[in-house]
Parts: sequence; C-alpha cells; structure tokens
Amino acid sequence: MIGYFGPAGTFTHQALLTLTDAESTPLATVARVLDAVRAGEIESGLVPIENSVEGGVSATLDNLAAGTPLVIVAEVLLPVSFVLAVRPGTRAEDVKRILTHPHAYAQTRDWIDQNLPWATVTEGGSTAAAAAAVADPDSTFDGAICARVAADLYGLDCLATDIADNPDAVTRFVLVRRPGELPAPTGADKTTLVAWMHTDHSGALLEILQQFAMRGVNLTRIESRPTKKAFGEYCFSIDAEGHIGEPRMRGTLKGLHRICRAVTFLGSYPRADKVRPKIARGFTDAEYAAAEGWIDDVLGRAPKER
Repeated sequence: MIGYFGPAGTFTHQALLTLTDAESTPLATVARVLDAVRAGEIESGLVPIENSVEGGVSATLDNLAAGTPLVIVAEVLLPVSFVLAVRPGTRAEDVKRILTHPHAYAQTRDWIDQNLPWATVTEGGSTAAAAAAVADPDSTFDGAICARVAADLYGLDCLATDIADNPDAVTRFVLVRRPGELPAPTGADKTTLVAWMHTDHSGALLEILQQFAMRGVNLTRIESRPTKKAFGEYCFSIDAEGHIGEPRMRGTLKGLHRICRAVTFLGSYPRADKVRPKIARGFTDAEYAAAEGWIDDVLGRAPKER
C-alpha cells in the first residue's frame, strides 16, 4: 500500500499516477503520510518536497529531518498547471470568493489580480479539498484554483486553464520508505541529507560546503531550516549529485560525519530527469580505485618490522 498527501485529486495524487498504478490511499497531511510509513501502516508514501517557484516544502523538509529516519527511493517531477474550477453555470463575474492551497495561490496571484481583481482568496489545506468544497451547492466559495484532475473528479467546469504565472513551474515529489536496501547507482542519482552543526560559529557553513567541494560533489539544493530547539539554531537540508555507493559521495558523507554534530542520511536514488553529473578530473570511480590501489601497493612495499 502506498500513501500520498491527499485527498484524491491533488497534484501529489497526479504525480503518483505517473509513478505507479499500485493500490494507494490518501492521507490528510504530509506529517500523517510520513508517520504512517514510520509506523508500518503503509509501505511507502509520496509527498511534495520542492517547487521551482516557491522552493522547499517546509512540512516535508522538517518532518523528514525529525523523528525516526526514512529514506527517499524515488522522485517525480510534475509540471504544474492550474485551472479555475467553478460549479456549472458560474460566470467569471460571479466568482467573488476563491479557495485554494497557499502554494497554488502564490503561483497564480498575478493572474487573479489581472483577471478577477474583485475576488478574495482563502488559503486551505489542499487544492483538491478546495475543489470538493466548491462542488458543494451550499458552499460560500465560488471557485477553486486546483488541478484539472480535481475539477473533473468533483464535476466542476474549468472557467480558465493554464493560469499559472510561471508556465514552466515544476513541483518535485519524493517517495519515501523505511530504511532498507537502497536503489542501485544509475550514474544519474541524488543523495539527500540533513547536516547539523556542532555550534554556530564563523565558517560553520563553509566547513560543511568544503566537504562537497573538495571531492567534486555538486549540490542541487541547500536550505537552512530551524531546529525548533532554540532561536537562531539551524540545520541544513541538502540534495547533492551522486550516490552513496560511489567513492566521492561516500567520502563526503564520512567527512560530514567527522565535522558535524549529526548527519541524517535520507537516501540515494535515481534522478527523475536522468541528468548525469559532470565529474571533474580526479574524482571518477576509476581514479578513486587507482588511488586506493596505489596506496595498497605502497603499503605492500613498506619495510616490515623485525
């Protein structure tokens, strides 16, 4: 059983359908999905983690960083396209109150200002829930900003389509499981982790970044997140190119473990876009293997103690 951030008709549900047709169940919040995976109630869960317009999804980043560790085993990239969904017969001038998710509003604010300047927007739990609320004949809301799949699911008309302010917006979703066997390296992988500083001091972030730079590992995302233990205390949520099965990534993680108070490993998994990293000279697997072989040879030729 796979769980996902629901209800049915959300973008997460749409992303799941591109990944698998296995039996699935919607859960009300990101935290509920991840807790259900931890408790063994579901085998895996799909949640949003990053948007190209709004950045990281705080609920996912913070819940992955805390609690019993989980690992990411796959990711999905989904182009985001919104519609204005209304009850049949509703005209544009009738849309006075709109319901949607905060991220959806952030990505359609300009369109709403230009096309429905008289409308007020209320932010809710999900775009699909917004569609369900508008479908109720007694609803106080006239329109929902949601995915087309939600409009179709709840029998709504699409008064406008493709209304995102940024037509190239993409949301990234991750499939998480309890720790176990990791996906094998493909040559086009990501590793996700959280690095916790020992203390807040000058150069603390630089020390962390140096562990990646000195091994030729490129970062695809880094965000500071509050630890929620003290004001001004942060950890760093990081995505990096590469797989823990590769020497350069393995060396990076070892280095982080030496200098950080803690490192939470959140998985190595195939990139959805299948982009392979550009590995600089001196950092390929073959070069690492050659260096290890040279060291073994040097040690083998060292004088033996008598």
